[in-house]
Amino acid sequence: MRKLMTTVAAAAVALGFAGAAQAAEKGEGKIQVKLLATGVLPDGAITGTPTGAAAGAVVGSQTTLNNNVVPTLAVEYFFTPNISVETICCFTGHHVSATGALAPLGSIVDHVLVLPATLTAKYHLTGLPLVKPYVGVGPAWFFYIDERPSASLTTATGIDKVHMSNRVGLALQVGLDVPLPNSPFGISFDAKKYFVKTTAHFSVAGTEVLATEHKVDPWVVSGGVTYRF
Repeated sequence: MRKLMTTVAAAAVALGFAGAAQAAEKGEGKIQVKLLATGVLPDGAITGTPTGAAAGAVVGSQTTLNNNVVPTLAVEYFFTPNISVETICCFTGHHVSATGALAPLGSIVDHVLVLPATLTAKYHLTGLPLVKPYVGVGPAWFFYIDERPSASLTTATGIDKVHMSNRVGLALQVGLDVPLPNSPFGISFDAKKYFVKTTAHFSVAGTEVLATEHKVDPWVVSGGVTYRF
């Protein structure tokens, strides 16, 4: 993963500085800001063998994370008309529900905030009328904040704390920018597929009793307005 991140960053920088003068000559702004409505569609399935004293309770069960729609701010810097880097800022809230043996508990994690810190290097196809499609790739670091076990889980098992581990993963991106004629504004459509996991640690009075590995792997789809300057 570190090797891939280094390679992507080096390629973006090398290609960007080589063509910076070309972008200036065309008079295109180097910074683009996007305000987007974003759908976050995670997986959440258990992928690793549960460990700990309560591991047996998970046998025959599965978990899912709910979908959510949130506002997103994206900031993009163009090295050339074709090469840019982009980062996004958003928090998305979720809960974890169980199926199978744990289904009677309903939600087992009532609340968790996720910050999907993402940096992608993007290639834009230019020369087409009206539209500018692009692809991107880059690292993503998922931070989990304010995790809380559900009341039903605490009542049934005594579990009073849950912690989800922060992890680095990979994001693949494809999208389409549509600049408005004779205007710095435009519209944008974007889709990202993330590949990232987390480990959920469940504790009773400070002692871990269960750990489960989860595939988060969300689709993140967005649409909104852009401003380039």
